[in-house]
Amino acid sequence: MADTNLFVSKSDYAYAELRGQILSGTLPAGARLAQYDLAESLNMSITPLREAIRRLSSEGLVTVETHRDVRVSTMSSDEARQLFEVRLSLDPTAAELAARRRTGEDVAVMRSAVTRLLPVTRQWGEEALTAHRAFHQALYRASHNDVLIRLLDDLWDKSDRYRRLGLELPPGDEPRTRDLEEHHRLVDLVEDGRATEAAQLMRDHITHSLTATAISALEDREGVRTG
Repeated sequence: MADTNLFVSKSDYAYAELRGQILSGTLPAGARLAQYDLAESLNMSITPLREAIRRLSSEGLVTVETHRDVRVSTMSSDEARQLFEVRLSLDPTAAELAARRRTGEDVAVMRSAVTRLLPVTRQWGEEALTAHRAFHQALYRASHNDVLIRLLDDLWDKSDRYRRLGLELPPGDEPRTRDLEEHHRLVDLVEDGRATEAAQLMRDHITHSLTATAISALEDREGVRTG
């Protein structure tokens, strides 16, 4: 559990704690939030917890049906595809800007992150997801565009629920060695300042990502037909 001293208020602490549990799957989709039990476990009154729930509701992470009936929002191929479409637009921009603006320190951080990567598969699970995120965050920060970084961090958080679901679906058994090769190639392109090529590789990388294949599996499971 996080240290409450790191947060401005108890509401901020409750928000961060619940958000983390939802995105990690500790609180699964559809789970009912027992508010008084949660407040007790977080060592706070019900008021700051409800403030945190309102923030989570505004982000679409929980659904408030009544004052007492609050559930973790369900997951759907439609939401997954919307998140994917926005990432498909913003991630290549981040790669292009990183290739134009990277510093020596940025490249060193990316090089370090890429050495820790593992295939994002069911076999490697959470360890691979954590390393994967660290690499992409290093690339985002090399763009030196704070607005873009915040947007992509938020998209990454919300997409994580679908990556974890993807590990449970048939795509989670794929070896995904292509992903590892593309990460190494991205670092080379960014370091060399080849902005256009970095953007295109990032677009290809997102197109063939675990999230993309998980969307197809979700659509099949839901009986969705896309045009």
